[in-house]
Amino acid sequence: MGQGKFLASAPSFIASGALAFWLSFPAGAQVRYPEVTPGHAITFPRDHGAHPEFRNEWWYATGWLNTAAGDVLGFQVTFFRTRPDIVTDNPSAFTPRQIILAHAAITESRRGRLSHDQRAARPALGLAGAAEATTEVWVDEWRLSLEGNTYAARIPAREFTLELNLTAANPPLLQGEAGLSRKGRRPGEASYYYSRPNLSVQGKMNGQAVTGTAWLDHEWSSSYLAPEAAGWDWIGINLAGGGALMVFRVRGKDGSAHYAGGTLADPDGSRKTFGPEEITIEPLRRWRSPRTGTEYPVALRVRGGGMVFRVEPLIDDQELDSRASTGTIYWEGAVRLIDEATGSEAGRGYLELTGYWRPMKL
Repeated sequence: MGQGKFLASAPSFIASGALAFWLSFPAGAQVRYPEVTPGHAITFPRDHGAHPEFRNEWWYATGWLNTAAGDVLGFQVTFFRTRPDIVTDNPSAFTPRQIILAHAAITESRRGRLSHDQRAARPALGLAGAAEATTEVWVDEWRLSLEGNTYAARIPAREFTLELNLTAANPPLLQGEAGLSRKGRRPGEASYYYSRPNLSVQGKMNGQAVTGTAWLDHEWSSSYLAPEAAGWDWIGINLAGGGALMVFRVRGKDGSAHYAGGTLADPDGSRKTFGPEEITIEPLRRWRSPRTGTEYPVALRVRGGGMVFRVEPLIDDQELDSRASTGTIYWEGAVRLIDEATGSEAGRGYLELTGYWRPMKL
């Protein structure tokens, strides 16, 4: 969640394609994953890096880009790290103690289309990896790295190439309770989670100059969704005045709101955290995928802290089929935030909708 962000992805689901990397290895003892617990202090730069002992982790960058020709684009760059739940003592470098997956997508408003690509690999022979000291994660030639306050994303995808620098002017925004973000009522249904909103973007898409604004989430956990949960709706918005809004809802398999939360950050650094009872998300308009038949609520009304906003997609068709990597189909796309009191655009960001194709399994 923002993924995400939640894991789309957010995801970090182990896909059928990723499973093929390690199912042939002899099974061993079950892995004991560390828990997400209150009172843990998130520290930097260490926590920009990977946490390989935890089951799932992701770095999720989304944003809006402008070209010199005046085109408006949405983009997503996501890296997932997952730790399989079988211990093996096989000393081979190919033993899949970790799996790295990556997604990238471009939404083109003028052409009304979304282009998407994905990768998956084991950290063997340097083909993939996730450093622990700071953000440095890669699959083949795809890479996301942090130096100083700037993230560099280099994505040579099949249908497009991204070379983007995302620069932060402010310190990380800790979500939830000092970085512990609850996703359910049980103690283990939580993650460590921080965001980098209002990132200034400069770079190139397909060799052409682009500028824009982005949002990055970094999240890691061992247990995430409640067994009765189907998926989530996540919204991350860079507000027009320089603030940031994150709202999420975990949906039960019966369609009810199982859990909810969010954060409103002002430009001066002050923040308000929303509890489950303070957030409501109401579908306003649904779109049905012509490929999968899945129906998504692509336009929403969000209420929280006395605010009422409407979320509208840049284009309706922003469905991502990631069955070759994370094993799921979900909707992840660029959206505008509309202030219902004035009808004006209040911000831009991304919406993630998971569990509509099938209930999520992390």
